[in-house]
Amino acid sequence: MDLLLFVPMHVMAFLVGCFIILLTLKSAVQTFILPRSASDPVARGVFLATRKLFDLRTRFQLSYEARDATMAVYAPVTLLVLIAVWLVLVCVGFACLFWTFGVGDWSYAFTLSGSSLFTLGFAAGSHATIIALTFIEAAIGLILIALLIGYLPTLYGAWSRREELVTRLEVRAGAPPTPIEMLVRYHRLGRLNALSDVWDEWEIWFSQIGETHTSLASLPFFRSPQSGRSWVVASGAILDAAALTLAIVDIPHDSQADICIRAGYVSLREIAKLFRLHYHPDPEPDHPISVTRAEFDLAYDLLAEQGVPLKPDRDQGWRDYAGWRVNYDDLLISLARLTMSPPAPWSSDRYLDKPVPVLNELMRTQKRR
Repeated sequence: MDLLLFVPMHVMAFLVGCFIILLTLKSAVQTFILPRSASDPVARGVFLATRKLFDLRTRFQLSYEARDATMAVYAPVTLLVLIAVWLVLVCVGFACLFWTFGVGDWSYAFTLSGSSLFTLGFAAGSHATIIALTFIEAAIGLILIALLIGYLPTLYGAWSRREELVTRLEVRAGAPPTPIEMLVRYHRLGRLNALSDVWDEWEIWFSQIGETHTSLASLPFFRSPQSGRSWVVASGAILDAAALTLAIVDIPHDSQADICIRAGYVSLREIAKLFRLHYHPDPEPDHPISVTRAEFDLAYDLLAEQGVPLKPDRDQGWRDYAGWRVNYDDLLISLARLTMSPPAPWSSDRYLDKPVPVLNELMRTQKRR
């Protein structure tokens, strides 16, 4: 009877140990090595669990600056927690294998596994199979740490390239950046016809974040150096500026603006898909959007007051703008909520329980200038 119980228990421990080890290695490969979007259950679980703890902290912080300071360490801390989880899983997995091959009780199996994983060497096996497993576990532990060290320069390189254009946008579109401010400034400088260079530059930027923010899944949560900046807010400002230019600004049609908008919402869709965010994959042009007609009219009036040349048919302008906005409206709001972006008009202010009329206030300020 004891023999019948003994064999299945050891087989089960062996299978469980192999499963845990392979699951951990798969998670590390998908997170650090695989150059494509891949949703990993281990990494996803760690990020979600850590986010709940950070949400508990930010829930009691009244100012956005305090919440931003808290969330600034969310991604770095979670990466360290993920490494710790992987090491624990490897330790448990190999402890199961050591116990299967008869090193002694569970206590010594865990001791041997920990000694092997961290290459401490204070515990050792007595036959070839145990020694081989010890070497394999030590190698895995070193590889996981090496992968993290090699991952960080790539991560921060992609972050730096992203933030360069986000920082430059403040000069062109204010802080927080708004499409209205951007168009007004370009008009004052007599450079409305030079917007094509802007659309071309941001098309490349959107293509880059579509690749980096899906293959490096922690990158979307790395925040800007300044609390008022955000890659999501910058995305919304550029997309709205391009959409408004096509819809109501009376300058020759620039197809590069169309391409920029398409590059933007295609990239945002890829990022949203990775994080399983809701969005309409093929919305109709008259699908409801979060920007109201009253807000659009307010923007139109301000541009007119500042002398920006506008198309006379306001109703058609609204339909054209809404037809562009519908492609990225849900995406923008969902990503702003996910990353806890700073309040900005027509993007991150949409997800608040009581939306802040940021654009209205900016317009009042603009009128007082």
